[in-house]
Amino acid sequence: MNHTECDNELPGYTPRAGSSMAPLGALTPSSERITSLENSKGHKWLVLSVKSRAPTSESWPVFCAGDLITGSVTLDILKSESSKAIVVTVTAMTTLIGQEGQNFLVIEKELWTPAMALPDGSMVPKLEKGQYTWPFEIALPNEIEVLDRREKKIFSLPPSFTERASPAYINYKITVTIKRPALRVNQNLTSEFVYVPITRPELPSPMLQKAFKENIPLVGPEGDPEGWYILPSVTVTGTLFGAKSGNVNLNLALAKPLNYARGSAMPLWLTFAGTDEQALDLLANHQAIRIFLKRSLATGSDATSDRAGKHTDNFFVSTMARAVFWPARDASTTGKRVLQGEVNLKKTFKQSVLFPRFSVRYHLEVHPFDAAGFVQAPHVSGPLLTQPVNVSSSHATGIVMRSFAPPEYAEEIQNFDNSVGLLENGNQRFYSHAGHGVS
Repeated sequence: MNHTECDNELPGYTPRAGSSMAPLGALTPSSERITSLENSKGHKWLVLSVKSRAPTSESWPVFCAGDLITGSVTLDILKSESSKAIVVTVTAMTTLIGQEGQNFLVIEKELWTPAMALPDGSMVPKLEKGQYTWPFEIALPNEIEVLDRREKKIFSLPPSFTERASPAYINYKITVTIKRPALRVNQNLTSEFVYVPITRPELPSPMLQKAFKENIPLVGPEGDPEGWYILPSVTVTGTLFGAKSGNVNLNLALAKPLNYARGSAMPLWLTFAGTDEQALDLLANHQAIRIFLKRSLATGSDATSDRAGKHTDNFFVSTMARAVFWPARDASTTGKRVLQGEVNLKKTFKQSVLFPRFSVRYHLEVHPFDAAGFVQAPHVSGPLLTQPVNVSSSHATGIVMRSFAPPEYAEEIQNFDNSVGLLENGNQRFYSHAGHGVS
């Protein structure tokens, strides 16, 4: 992966024997993060330098899949001292609020022991007064073996995850340890860093590709059946203006594959059919349609299960976006209304994650309609339809699934995003967790 490709995707595990390692891509660092320990007089006697893709030296270091972690450790001592070893360690852990964090990655590299040569090639039993610098390189694995529900399984290395009021976090850090002789305390210097795996959808159908590349209207499921996934039909029955009953058949289609990049639009196609023209017009009104993208965050021992405890304290659901719809071109006829729509996936969305003790999943929900003059009967409290989808960090190769929403409908997206932002900022359910990260 090249430098620009990874940088464009940045938003705002103990490896098993023989596990695959990330290819050592050529990383051109954007910045260098310096962390240090000082003595009581302000002398910086231990310095950790880490080069990364982070935009500034004040930011935590950032690495994408395939990057090589490079840096150096500098020891500037004012008098000779005995040390057992100087070690740099990369660790990663999942942390659930109120519980101890659990490491899933530990990579340790000795920089020096009395049995090892100094960077200049000399051998010394202890470090004399002076300055010493050890460069280091550490490769992260693409996959690791982790215990999941009493069984060892292979998982992709997960992204860093930390956000305001979250019940769980995934943190990466690099630590320099000066190991002292017996009866003396070891000294540690730590810097967190951010890890971003690159995931992307497969290409959509040739017709959808053509539409996105050439900026021409999308072709719906009837004209491009291989490009769309059609959910089971739903019949919506109710009373119109308290006077007569009516029913409408609803078909929702999602563009395939059911995997969408953050920073893109999820294309939708909604078809209503029935004999009551008034009922069709009421339900096919874009303001009456309530289709939402939801995110679920599961923690604990069942996080990787498809049946992750939805009714437990380890399951958290957030509404991320609301779909917008507008009339599809030349598609509606007597007894039929066709709407084109989309869900806006903001670039700040977290990508889907499946990992022991921590998972992030997305699904689309079709809720009962909110149409003036139409009362659904019998009453339905939950969603009419639910469809799991995946959110990737990156666009499909060569394709950006851009928004087709007309300006007046795109404004609806912005208004909903603003309202969700206000809710998120006011959510104080969980204790805050120190850290910074993207995923």
